Amino acid sequence: MANFKIHERMPTVDEHQILWESVGWGNIHTETSSQSLAHSLYGVVATVDGEPVGMGRIVGDNHMYFYVQDVAIHPTYQGTGLGKEIMERLLAYIKQRRNGGVAFVGLFSAEGKDGFYEKLGFQNHAPHMTGMFTVFEG
Repeated sequence: MANFKIHERMPTVDEHQILWESVGWGNIHTETSSQSLAHSLYGVVATVDGEPVGMGRIVGDNHMYFYVQDVAIHPTYQGTGLGKEIMERLLAYIKQRRNGGVAFVGLFSAEGKDGFYEKLGFQNHAPHMTGMFTVFEG
């Protein structure tokens, strides 16, 4: 495994853009992402030699509802355990914040990555519950 350095902080707008685009999520509007990052609860960035190679963050109400967002590992570093390390840090943050009560944790998985998240305890609750979303684009 590469010599990763894990930083418990939000990615910068540039780091976020680099990793977002490296995993094929398309182009990102950096003014929007800047505001989104600023209003997140917690973030983790992984670097190698000062360059971003992985990230993840949490959004939500910081008490009962949490959403894992933007877990992205540069393709060169996928399969190295970095994604698991980032997810473990994100989930530890949530467990600490739930104050003994229930915490609902959601996420969307990229195609073909659901097995990774299932190993961390996430599961598809269909047909009894379904995840739904819409996108408003400018």
